Amino acid sequence: MSILNFQNVAMHYADREVFSHVTFSVEKGDKIGLIGANGCGKTTLFGLITGFLEPTDGKIFMSSGLRIGHVEQHACRDSALTVYEELLTVFRRLMELERDLEEIHRKVDLTNGKVPAYLEQQNALNEAYVSSGGLTYVSRAHAALAGLGFTKEEENLPVSALSGGQRTKLSLAKLLLSEPELMLLDEPTNHLDIVSCEWLEDFLQKYSGALIVISHDRYFLDKVTSKTMEITARKLFTGKGCYSEYMKTKALRMETERREYEKGMLEIKRIEKMIEQQKQFNQERNYITIASKEKQIERIRATLPELPPKEHSFKLLFTDVQRSGDEVLYAEGLTKAYEDKTLFENVSLQLFRGDRVFLLGPNGCGKSTLLSMLMGKIPVESGYCHFGVNVRVGYFEQTQASLMQDRSILEEIYTTFPRYTVPEIRTMLGAFNFRGEEIEKNMRALSGGERARVALLKLILQKPNFLIMDEPTNHLDAASREVLEGALAEYEGTLLCVSHDRYFVNRLAQKILYFSGTSFKALDGNYDTYVSYLRGAAVQTSQENTGKKPNAWLQ
Repeated sequence: MSILNFQNVAMHYADREVFSHVTFSVEKGDKIGLIGANGCGKTTLFGLITGFLEPTDGKIFMSSGLRIGHVEQHACRDSALTVYEELLTVFRRLMELERDLEEIHRKVDLTNGKVPAYLEQQNALNEAYVSSGGLTYVSRAHAALAGLGFTKEEENLPVSALSGGQRTKLSLAKLLLSEPELMLLDEPTNHLDIVSCEWLEDFLQKYSGALIVISHDRYFLDKVTSKTMEITARKLFTGKGCYSEYMKTKALRMETERREYEKGMLEIKRIEKMIEQQKQFNQERNYITIASKEKQIERIRATLPELPPKEHSFKLLFTDVQRSGDEVLYAEGLTKAYEDKTLFENVSLQLFRGDRVFLLGPNGCGKSTLLSMLMGKIPVESGYCHFGVNVRVGYFEQTQASLMQDRSILEEIYTTFPRYTVPEIRTMLGAFNFRGEEIEKNMRALSGGERARVALLKLILQKPNFLIMDEPTNHLDAASREVLEGALAEYEGTLLCVSHDRYFVNRLAQKILYFSGTSFKALDGNYDTYVSYLRGAAVQTSQENTGKKPNAWLQ
């Protein structure tokens, strides 16, 4: 049964068309992934569904009384409540029922159960309470907070003391437990570590309502969704299947349309040549034939598939990488503690040329700290580390703190790499989707994705043979992530990377380092191998990081 219908919906802002002729329906229980490049109109589509925006054209139909849920409805601002108390506001109706039950229990006790009306009311309230989940809402609230990464201590923090990311997670928990008939999620995994992402995936797989989710997390989309909608070239395309299945179908569709278009154009050119020949005869019957052929061309053009304009994606290729020595990194006995909290201790590792190692673990366990220590950003207080012979390190910081805020994009590249001329830099920036006056934009005004592209260009120009990367796919849309994956798949150097992007890890990882307590364990393989191991499948034998004799790459 359809609960939401868009029929030929269009949306314009002033003289800019966001999209047009958008038609789709949402059935009960649908799990839909909404994808597309940054700025293509995904959030606008959500605004139309919630009623925050009105369409320029077309009609939107919803089933009567449809309950739509989105994070903004449950935003946590300066509440004086604790985290747990704020989450319980979702169950306000159940808490009112509890108070009503307490009152009716008191009346029944006072009358010794001799007033039939009180007994009937008590039974009705009990039935409503149980059927609405009254027996489980407290445990569900604690489970949601734990699943999204809140500790028992953090449950008692005032909402006003939370960071922006924590407030977003709390708002997400409130939305999930409100159980709307149609849930709208916009990048729900942005502030979640891998463990929390897996909890959310499990929750949504069991969720009985309908779901539309905007996400660049392709692994998450593959786990949760069974339909896909894509906004591209100001149109909406729909298809069955999760992200990976849709992209395969899309590639086949685009290839078929390209062939049909080329076949049609060849036929048009053939007919046009015939028309030119007829014109040379310059007789009345020839002009009748010409008119007939011109109508034939019009009919062919009407049936040609509309080829979408080429989507500009930045080009990324690590070239001229100098060969390093066989041993790229050696570290022994690294320890980091802040006051009474130890992040990691006695960490020792050895990386060799060509290794592709991914560092996994929950938020706050010390992954970024370890990378900063290896790069000399944080002093080594215990143990030591050094790089091997002819190792040229390129470092991608999660915060991109090395980018100067007061420079333009052009100035940032030229100042760092003065050996290149301005025309050469313009060409390189064009390959990274910075064109025309865009290269004069101030770094401070750039989006997260734009800053990431600038940082990646700087990284390429350094020509590193050892890449240390901290969350490189953050702020990149799916298409840009695939460009980066393709470049790293062909990269001939060594890679040490922290990432929560499981699709990214799965495609590139050869080895996994993961936190266990305050030490590391090592595993050969990718993310799926890591998950299988944690679930008890002995895919590889992990080795505790004991600081003893090395086994090739982890000591």
